Amino acid sequence: MDMSVFDLFKIGIGPSSSHTVGPMVAARRFLQDNAPLDDVTEVKAELYGSLALTGIGHATDKAVLLGLMGETPQGVNPAQVDAQLAAAEAAGQLALLGQHAVPFKRGTHLIFHMAESLPEHPNGMRFTLTRKDGGATSKVYYSVGGGFIREEGEEAAAVAAIAVPYPFGTMDELLAHGVRSGLTIPQMLRANECARISDEELNAGLDKIWHVMRDCIVRGLETPGQLPGGLNVKRRAASLWTQARANISNPNSLPHDAMHQVSLYAMAVNEENAAGGRVVTAPTNGAAGIIPAVLRYYAEDCKPSDPATGVRNFMLTAAAIGMLCKRNASISGAEIGCQGEVGVACAMAAAGLVAALGGSNGQIENAAEIGIEHHLGMTCDPIGGLVQIPCIERNGMGAVKAITAASLALKGDGTHFVSLDEVIETMRQTGADMQAKYKETSLGGLAIHVITVNHAAC
Repeated sequence: MDMSVFDLFKIGIGPSSSHTVGPMVAARRFLQDNAPLDDVTEVKAELYGSLALTGIGHATDKAVLLGLMGETPQGVNPAQVDAQLAAAEAAGQLALLGQHAVPFKRGTHLIFHMAESLPEHPNGMRFTLTRKDGGATSKVYYSVGGGFIREEGEEAAAVAAIAVPYPFGTMDELLAHGVRSGLTIPQMLRANECARISDEELNAGLDKIWHVMRDCIVRGLETPGQLPGGLNVKRRAASLWTQARANISNPNSLPHDAMHQVSLYAMAVNEENAAGGRVVTAPTNGAAGIIPAVLRYYAEDCKPSDPATGVRNFMLTAAAIGMLCKRNASISGAEIGCQGEVGVACAMAAAGLVAALGGSNGQIENAAEIGIEHHLGMTCDPIGGLVQIPCIERNGMGAVKAITAASLALKGDGTHFVSLDEVIETMRQTGADMQAKYKETSLGGLAIHVITVNHAAC
């Protein structure tokens, strides 16, 4: 499998990996692939399918413009985004890759095709540039979930995979490697990663991801106020966290308050995400709170003797589960619904927690299977096209489910009835059977049964 832990965990910006991070990357890549740009007179971006239907609520318009201006998800300053875009729109022009200015006007150079989809994926976009001599270049890209993008037809191209000591395309294959080698899943994933980079680089990269996740939780627990987008949703994590801390010494506090705190960690991250803040795609932005929440639970409540090693093993194991889900099903809400986002994140977190606590490979697989199985069929129907309701609370619930799944798996011996490979295939088929209105279009479910503001696209 030619995929790295750092493909699953990417530092980016909210509110969506498929609708914000992916389009930003695609817009920038289009211009880089067509440099030099000195003689470009016009650039046009067209959004299709889910990108058009929920693009305003997911800040796809902002992301595309930022990408055309040369910004990257990991490098852009979230605090300056609105000012950057306001200045560009006031001037009526964009500086392509920060260098060459061309005219810009919404509705002319940024177009939403709400009633049309492109053939390879619901998240399609087309970029076209025109040069002084009248020549035009056009390319189609797809944002396929988790910040991953591909160019039209790119999937059919032969990609040279990096040779790794433990290649796997299914959990059965990974478990078989474990039996033959005597290694744990995080040990095998570490060996695979070290075919690309050094052990020191791997540790530094994992530690950086965890630090960004941890900082995001802290910001979310400290920041009150109201989320943007028109629903007037109030941020709750900060006030609920204050209440939770006050109840620590309260003899009448409920026994499950530790789990309540875990749900607040997850909600804090997803409120930051909804506000367009700095988050880690894990494996998507819509489900970005679950893994950080369970990681903090492990680091603080499980009292590990070697937390740094435990956190790294957690992330490597979680990445293995995410790789399998992406390869054999999807992590895109626009493709298979929220089961592919919150469900997959829950499975990744459950497996990671078991690994960090020293569980066997069989127990790791069992935890991941439980995590997905109890999210099968979950729709993606965000109200107002915003990554807020029900997304924020779903992350809180998903984090608690992950810990429950890990606990159940650790109390068993790793044997179970349904395999992870079988439940991933079930998730894929369920997503294929799911009507489009339940897959990140805001055309069904909660999105049409709650009266909201009208996010009319340009």
